[in-house]
Amino acid sequence: MEKGKGVVARRWAIDFTDNSISPSSRDIPDPLGYARASSDQDDSTVSRQKKDAEANWKAQKAWEVAQSPLKNLLMMGFMMWMAGSAVHLFSIGITFSALWQPINALQGVGKIFEPYKDSKVDILAPKLLFIALNLVGLALGVWKLNTLGLLPTHASDWVSSLPPAQEIEYAGGGIPLH
Repeated sequence: MEKGKGVVARRWAIDFTDNSISPSSRDIPDPLGYARASSDQDDSTVSRQKKDAEANWKAQKAWEVAQSPLKNLLMMGFMMWMAGSAVHLFSIGITFSALWQPINALQGVGKIFEPYKDSKVDILAPKLLFIALNLVGLALGVWKLNTLGLLPTHASDWVSSLPPAQEIEYAGGGIPLH
């Protein structure tokens, strides 16, 4: 016989077009860990939960980014301590690195927090923390500059720019020798 021609019932054939068994029948117990109610939820509820979860994730990541300068502060403080207070190439390089990193970070605050912008996420507080920690890093760099004696904080640092002192007293006397 040709395939598809004639009606020959196969002994082990399963007919999947049988409509007597519906997927919603309660005759078959649910497997362990499966909750039928969770699959029956409204799509709007699921999408709202996904949006809430995404907003929570963005808020958490924004706080992580805001706290990242703290690790840099600790590392940079240790490096400056190890460099010592003598003026040499290594200590000057570490100090200028300590100044450059916070300045660059402060210039790019908007770009850094751009991926975390959302109507449900308030990123003002993480931004303020990020700015405050970078300002502390900048202050640490300025303090190290002062420790190295590279900031003009004493009057002797400005002597070369002061005009010569005017003489107010003249002394003369004696007999001129010719």
